[in-house]
Amino acid sequence: KQYMSDLERLSDEATQANRAKSNFLANMSHEIRTPINTMIGMNEMIVREAVSEDVVRYAGNIREAGRSLLAIINDILDFSKIESGKMEIIAVNYQLSFVIHDLFNMIELKAKEKGLSLVLDVDENLPSRLLGDDVRIRQIMLNLLSNAIKYTNEGTVTLRISGRKEEEDEYILHVEVQDTGIGIREEDKEKIFYSFQRLEETKNRNIEGTGLGMSITTSFLRMMGSRLQLESEYGRGSTFYFDLKQKIVDETPVGGLEHICYDR
Repeated sequence: KQYMSDLERLSDEATQANRAKSNFLANMSHEIRTPINTMIGMNEMIVREAVSEDVVRYAGNIREAGRSLLAIINDILDFSKIESGKMEIIAVNYQLSFVIHDLFNMIELKAKEKGLSLVLDVDENLPSRLLGDDVRIRQIMLNLLSNAIKYTNEGTVTLRISGRKEEEDEYILHVEVQDTGIGIREEDKEKIFYSFQRLEETKNRNIEGTGLGMSITTSFLRMMGSRLQLESEYGRGSTFYFDLKQKIVDETPVGGLEHICYDR
C-alpha cells in the first residue's frame, strides 16, 4: 500500500510539474511575442521610409530575424497548448485554393534564395470548398514544406494534393511533400517525430529550428484523426504524406493552379 501511495504521489507531482512547465511556456511565449510584433511593425516603417539602400538591407535582415524568432515562439506556444490539452481543432468552411496560394506566398522566397524549383501538382478535380481546420492544415503543410526547403540544397521541392470521395459528403484529402534533399537514415526515421529532436546535429548545425515542428505536425494530424507517414532514401530525398478526412461544402472542381509554381 505504501509503495502504491508513493507511486501515486510521484505521479501527481510529475503531472503538476509538467502542467506548471506548460503554463510557464505559454505565458512566456505570450509575453515575448508582444514586443517582437512591435519590433517587426516598427521595422516595416523603416523599410517604407528609408532612402538608403544600406538601411533597407539592414532592415530586411532585421525583418527576417524577427520572423524567425516569432516562428520559434509560436512553435513553443503551440507545443505548450498541446501538452496542456488546450489546443482545439476548429472546423470552418474554407476555400482550398486560398490555402495553397497562401502557402506558396510564404515559402516562394525561401525556395528562390536557395535556387530550388518549387513545383505544385494539384488534382484539378479537388472540391473547391471543404469543411475543416484550415489554419492547422495550412500550418502542417507549411511545416513540411519549410523543412523540405531547409534540408534540400539543390533540386526540387514538390507539393502534391489529390484525394478521393469516400461518402456522399466526405472527402479524403491526400497531401505529399517531396524533396531531393539529404534524406533520412533508416535508424533515424522515428526520431524526427520526437519533441526537440534534430537529426545529425553536427552536420546540420547551421540549419535553424527548435525541432518542435514535426512533433507539432504529428500532434495536429492525430487530433484530426490522421497520421504523418514517411518514405526516405538517405542522400536522395524524402516524401512526407498524410490522408485527412474533410467534409465537402462545394464540389465545384478547384481547377488548375499550376500558374503559381516557381521554377528556377
